[in-house]
Amino acid sequence: MKSKSRAVIKLILLCAGAIFVCDILYYFADYVCNGAFADWFMENYMFEHTYLRGDEVVYVQEPYWFELKRLIFAALCAAALLITVLTFVISRVCVKAKERENAERMSKIQSAMQRHEQMLREETGRKNDLITYLAHDLKTPLTSVIGYLSLLEEAPEMSALQRAKYVHIALDKAQRLEKLINEFFDITRYNLQQVELEEEIIDLSYMLAQMTDEFYPLLSAHGNTVKLRAEEALKIQGDPDKLARVFNNILKNAIAYSYPDTEIEVWTESGEGKVRIFFQNRGKTIPEKKLNVIFEKFFRLDEARTTNTGGAGLGLAIAKEIVALHRGSITARSEDELTTFCVVLPACPADEDAG
Repeated sequence: MKSKSRAVIKLILLCAGAIFVCDILYYFADYVCNGAFADWFMENYMFEHTYLRGDEVVYVQEPYWFELKRLIFAALCAAALLITVLTFVISRVCVKAKERENAERMSKIQSAMQRHEQMLREETGRKNDLITYLAHDLKTPLTSVIGYLSLLEEAPEMSALQRAKYVHIALDKAQRLEKLINEFFDITRYNLQQVELEEEIIDLSYMLAQMTDEFYPLLSAHGNTVKLRAEEALKIQGDPDKLARVFNNILKNAIAYSYPDTEIEVWTESGEGKVRIFFQNRGKTIPEKKLNVIFEKFFRLDEARTTNTGGAGLGLAIAKEIVALHRGSITARSEDELTTFCVVLPACPADEDAG
């Protein structure tokens, strides 16, 4: 806004200056053309005298050389002074403009650095808080595992039903402990190693069908179902393990935030050299502010969720990084209690040629 206002002011000043100069030139030309300048010059710097040439009287005009030299000298001095003043003024204006430009540039650089430092501090703070939180939370499942295993060891006469109950609880807590440890690995590995892709031709429709089957127990536990609509024999080129992690992270997120007993839709679209995979679930609408940062590291959509239900906040961030390595993109939108994630990947060259 400021730059536009400045440009308008400069244009107005330029037009005003042009009009002023044109007026002066017009007045000067009119003044000279009317003979005023010639009359003044003749009166002050020329004189007439006569002499006889035979019987003829000749009138001669000659300059007052002394006065004329003074005029020329004064004109040269005035021109030199004017040029000096104009040069000084223009140089000062240019210097001021350059200083102002440099100051604005430095201000922008400092603001950008401050924003970057603030983001780094916030990210470090979130990461440290999360590590502290997870480290503290490791104690709970570990204590439970040790406690129930100790009961099993100390009470050999325990009934089979009670023993099975304690074994189930101990296994559940051990699996929770494993999940927390895996999250620690994700945190320490994130941005500390360069992910290398092992690309191959992937049957995308088969991968999605296999993935939805593997999520059947988790879906059943939440009362959800998956409706898959994938084009048959749709192929892409990429790292199957890394892409499977992307789809798993998105689907787990969809299950975690879906309303119970609702359907999660997964479908594909292809065209213009791109393949698009959509994941849509019905749940609480994500606010625009949170939707803009949902792919940031260590961001958790619901801060109130405990570690029993929520992850470290790395799933979607890692998914975005993997998709970017595949020269694709991932986006999310949420409205009217429908949240849709869209993964865009390049189509397989072989399929493109065949089409």
